[in-house]
Amino acid sequence: QVQLVESGGGVVQAGGSLRLSCAASGGTFSPYSMGWFRQAPGKAREFVAAISRSANTYYADSVKGRFTISRDNAKNTVYLQMNSLKPEDTASYYCSADYVGPYGSTWSSRTDEIDYWGQGTQVTVSS
Repeated sequence: QVQLVESGGGVVQAGGSLRLSCAASGGTFSPYSMGWFRQAPGKAREFVAAISRSANTYYADSVKGRFTISRDNAKNTVYLQMNSLKPEDTASYYCSADYVGPYGSTWSSRTDEIDYWGQGTQVTVSS
């Protein structure tokens, strides 16, 4: 059983930056592709970014060029650097883990394919 704990959320003005962290425990980190999703009030949870086991990265069009996902397997941690934040980025951000095995290269942008979720961290961008 993998536990994911996010941190780093907060309130920031438009144009500012935040760095989210997600610490994993309870299992081996490396066989998982990791990701970030977000959910605004009244909306469905949506894909933000993913990083494969081999550190290939993928982004939603809405954040491409502004957000950067990375992972540190030695620290069992995945990060989301968010720059040039906009009010529409306001949401709860959730870390995700999708088991792909020791040789897998896939990743997922679908919520129904995620194996583990964190509890979420709130990001609020004021205009």
